[in-house]
Amino acid sequence: MVRAVGALDCGGLTPLFSGEARLATISRDPVFCVPSSLRIPLLSAVTANFIVLHMGATTMNKGHALAVFEDFKIRRTYDEKSETWYFSVVDIIAALIQQPDFQAARKYWNKLKERLKKEGSQSVTNCHQLKLEAADGKKYATDVADPETLLRIIQSVPSPKAEPIKLWLAKVGYERIQDMSDPARWLDRAREYWQQHGRSEKWIQRRMMGQETRNKLTDYWKDHEIKGEEEYAILTNIIHQEWTGVSVKKHKEIKGIKTQNLRDHMSEAELIFTALAELSTRQIAESVVATGMAENADAGKKGGTIAKKARLALEEKTGRSVVTGENFLPPAESRKKRSRSGHE
Repeated sequence: MVRAVGALDCGGLTPLFSGEARLATISRDPVFCVPSSLRIPLLSAVTANFIVLHMGATTMNKGHALAVFEDFKIRRTYDEKSETWYFSVVDIIAALIQQPDFQAARKYWNKLKERLKKEGSQSVTNCHQLKLEAADGKKYATDVADPETLLRIIQSVPSPKAEPIKLWLAKVGYERIQDMSDPARWLDRAREYWQQHGRSEKWIQRRMMGQETRNKLTDYWKDHEIKGEEEYAILTNIIHQEWTGVSVKKHKEIKGIKTQNLRDHMSEAELIFTALAELSTRQIAESVVATGMAENADAGKKGGTIAKKARLALEEKTGRSVVTGENFLPPAESRKKRSRSGHE
């Protein structure tokens, strides 16, 4: 049986979680998640929907999964009988050509498909169509292919991302069974990955705790008439703008990052104040049973204000700005991007 999974935007600060279950996130490149029974402190239950792997996120719920390559969401389905993943071809193409616009990526794939058909390539023949959930929540017939077919398609596209995507496919396509049979591997791999990339144990814990706070907030939104990624992103930006004084987009510009997840490049202080703003927002919303965009936006502004006051108080005492241009990019890449952003 082939199961289709929904679309979800894991980039920036848009919601990472939806559906009836989730994992507690410990780290993310874009994010790494571990089951609630393994993280400290514990979540109430292992009602988990997300496992996220290095070089890509994997959201999972009994065979359902969404993968992410460098913040490009890749929808996929899992055939339990053949134990094979089938990936959305247009999503892979988008990541391959670094095209965030879905329609542009779809047009590119359609033209490539026509060319491959004329050349008699079996790659197109081996593609199947399944209904996958799109960003608007509706399901549409979408071309999907297994990793072997995708590797042939990738070879037809001139892109510097070809080799990274090949490695990524191998990783996210075949680790699922191992991880499900040995959940402790998630935690071990997460800590090892973050440590290799210079994160301290304290930073990892802050990132994890912040995501738990985020999860609870998005759960509240989901249950109180906040629908779709766009509304999540709007509310997130209201909170962020209020406590930092800058939008999510501007904050990323300050750090010199584009497709990377902002929270993965936050300092410990930025993570803590983000969590305070979102915790305050949720508790204010719960106290008045905020429902719908207007009421939750008001709660978000008030929650952000609480964190803003705390930020200003700390900055006054330390003489240092909490919002910084620091990031975890490789040194050369970091200098290059920050120079372009005018924050050298």
